[in-house]
Amino acid sequence: MLRAVSSAAALFLAGVLAAHADGDAALGKKVFNRCIACHEAATERDKVGPHLLGVVGRTAGTAESFLGHYSQAMKDAGAAGLVWDEANLAVYLHAPKLKVPGNKMAFAGLSNDADIANVIAYLKADPKP
Repeated sequence: MLRAVSSAAALFLAGVLAAHADGDAALGKKVFNRCIACHEAATERDKVGPHLLGVVGRTAGTAESFLGHYSQAMKDAGAAGLVWDEANLAVYLHAPKLKVPGNKMAFAGLSNDADIANVIAYLKADPKP
């Protein structure tokens, strides 16, 4: 089963990575509106979830201001070396519970590859106000 999930994730990832070159930060900001109830991307203010300012390149479960609130699954993923690079973000944004089983995020994920690429472009742009 794990092998099947890994194979499916690898195929999905290949498609998403191809779309990353075309990610549009302005469109990503609009897609990110689905996330703002729980996450902030323009400041270091935490909400229900950790802030995402500077998330690209950050180790999972390590936002200093949110350390006491991460699920054990997210802490374990970070301890195992999960870094939020474009590839890992793409898989996570598509299916958070598959990428980090047991994490607290209630959001089911984004199904549109372009939306995922655009959100990642927005997050990479360091979206300060």
